[in-house]
Amino acid sequence: MKPADVCIAVLVAVIWGLAFVASRIALDELPPELMTALRFAIAATPCLFVRKPNVSWPLLIAISFTLFLGQFLAQSIAIARGVPVGLSSVIVQSQALFTIAFAAIIFREIPTPMQGAGIAIATIGLLMICGTVGYDFSVGAFAVLMISPITFAIGNLLLRPARGAAMFDLFAWLCLCSAIPLFALTLMTVGPRGTFQALIHLSPLGIACMLFVGGLSTSIAYWLWGRLLRDHPAAQVVPFALLVPFVGSGASSIVFGEKFGTLRLAGMLTVIGGIAIMLFAKRPQKTVVKTA
Repeated sequence: MKPADVCIAVLVAVIWGLAFVASRIALDELPPELMTALRFAIAATPCLFVRKPNVSWPLLIAISFTLFLGQFLAQSIAIARGVPVGLSSVIVQSQALFTIAFAAIIFREIPTPMQGAGIAIATIGLLMICGTVGYDFSVGAFAVLMISPITFAIGNLLLRPARGAAMFDLFAWLCLCSAIPLFALTLMTVGPRGTFQALIHLSPLGIACMLFVGGLSTSIAYWLWGRLLRDHPAAQVVPFALLVPFVGSGASSIVFGEKFGTLRLAGMLTVIGGIAIMLFAKRPQKTVVKTA
């Protein structure tokens, strides 16, 4: 990778890490359904200028509901219910574990021994983190958060048939497909009056956080990431995502004073270590089914 591309990859990881903090600030003023809906409404603005990519509506909706709606709504609800931001940024990156597991089940992409070791290590880390649940946030909130990496992983696999589409156009329309049902959900759960009151009372800081999360983190950062994946092998690009939980955890400790107990910190580092092993391992090979 060229130095400029390395800088872009690091920049994207930093933006995504800081987005966890910005989301937490916005959730102080907005219910999670509305905050997530606004995130995607802002990121969907380019749909006014770009055409729908050559992807079928069922596939587009399926990708949107998993990769975006399911992932980020679960994040927002969990953080709003008290899951620390730094821990959330680590748990979300466990999507690598679920992506490999689902690929093995659906596409017969059997993990290599090195990837298997990474999966085992990351799983141990998750179990260590589970041992800290119930002290500063509920089991229910943690269960909601776990929906995020699972839907993230499903979205990764659904994205495969659409990789020929222009990344910027695709992500814009994915955001639109998420924003519409999320606004409908907000009107049902919060109500028209509550939604209107939350919007008109949004502070300048809240507005800035939403512009950062929607415009910079969701729209521009995903587009830059897609360009990197288009121009370079995934093995060179994806490991930079390991910076996200470090940025998210560090920023959370500075902004919110988040503290990590020994067991939780060890679990977080173990998860990241397991993910690193998975990412740096060679890609799994599809099994060949022999017929008589």
